[in-house]
Amino acid sequence: MAQLAPLVVPALKKHTATVIWAHGLGDTLPMAENFRRRGKFEEVAFVFPNAPNIPITVTGFDDLAQAQDQPGILRSRDYFHSLVKAEIEKGIPSNRIVLGGFSQGGAISIFAGLTSPHPLAGIFGLSSYLLLHEALPTLLTPQLKTANQSTPIFMGHGDADPLVKVEWGRGTAKELRELGWGTVDFREYKGLVHGADPKEMDDLEEWLGGRLPPGQG
Repeated sequence: MAQLAPLVVPALKKHTATVIWAHGLGDTLPMAENFRRRGKFEEVAFVFPNAPNIPITVTGFDDLAQAQDQPGILRSRDYFHSLVKAEIEKGIPSNRIVLGGFSQGGAISIFAGLTSPHPLAGIFGLSSYLLLHEALPTLLTPQLKTANQSTPIFMGHGDADPLVKVEWGRGTAKELRELGWGTVDFREYKGLVHGADPKEMDDLEEWLGGRLPPGQG
């Protein structure tokens, strides 16, 4: 089946950076529009691809790897890598590209970011977890690991999430740090279920501002 083209919200000023944000349009598009109304990230284009459908049928972080479709995940990773490559071909430096998303979109964004051959400005995952965490060390060649070893990673997670449990987020942050990513910023939000709240969005906005400051493209 052909991949649907992502929705693009273009930059208002000279395009110097891109955020590739994977999730359903009903949640992420209003966030971009909110940035626009407040004059935020005017040099940034937002690309909204469809998040992959990754069934969640287990309850423990350690069981996730056995329940995942590795070939399908690798195909999704390659698609996200192609989106990064398309931005680079437009003249956007890879260190002005952020890759992230919510839930399954965040999970594939983290995985695609860690395995990207291009050094990115940042990676974020909201209510997300690490895909193929047992296979990841063997998938990371020295060149791939070097590309994004110092790339900042933001993770936000509600401590009351019944679908993607907060323990999975904690386990992801722990595993990434053990693999050498000392740049993981993991934040929990009290009482938050599988969604986002204003504090989390404020934190993400502040983090994005640090990763994509204006006037540096």
